[in-house]
Amino acid sequence: MRRLVALALLAACAAPRPPACPPEPWRGGEPPVVATFSIVAYDRETGDLGVAVQSRFLGVGSVVPWAKAGVGAVATQAWANVSFGPEGLAMLEAGKDAAAAVAALTAADAGRDRRQVGIVDAKGRAAAYTGSGCLDWAGHRTGEGFTVQGNILAGKGVVDAMADAFVAAKGELADRLVEALAAGQRAGGDKRGMQSAALLVVRKNGGYGGNNDRYIDLRVEDHAEPIAEMKRLLDLYKRVRLGR
Repeated sequence: MRRLVALALLAACAAPRPPACPPEPWRGGEPPVVATFSIVAYDRETGDLGVAVQSRFLGVGSVVPWAKAGVGAVATQAWANVSFGPEGLAMLEAGKDAAAAVAALTAADAGRDRRQVGIVDAKGRAAAYTGSGCLDWAGHRTGEGFTVQGNILAGKGVVDAMADAFVAAKGELADRLVEALAAGQRAGGDKRGMQSAALLVVRKNGGYGGNNDRYIDLRVEDHAEPIAEMKRLLDLYKRVRLGR
């Protein structure tokens, strides 16, 4: 009997663990809403541009963050139009500022009432848009060199906490972005819970081997505490990859 119990416990331990937050299945048709909060920002001292995001959505890093060194950064979410990423960056590179890019993207999109987007350009100008059809609470707040936005949040206090934390935080842009995420979660975050997070910071020739701009590109695809795990990964990355 003891041997049978021991074998049963061993089998249970060896079995694949379920995901931190099992996602709702998507069987085609309209994709699930990217209920999330994000921050897009620029560092005037280094020229770094970046996006940090957390969501109750599997693999949010494959949808929301887009950035190009010397050009700008974009977060596209809610019923996300992923084309806002590359098209927004192309508009910035062609000379539009952040506000003009947001206006052009949303004007051309028939589904704009359900979109949410935040953009910061390479001069630190920030703009955002929250469609009237985004699920409550949804909204954004812009400041000098940054924009924060979210939908299906616990309340307005989430974006306010993120903005205040970003302004007060010290260190490199990556550290300040993650601190903003943590503050947003402490204020209630995505009211459906947590699942994934992503951090993208671009710097000219800052990537591996100096041949690309992906200075820091980290993702937590499925985790019970994605922001805490992102902090751990960022610390490890700085020590191992950046030698700090």
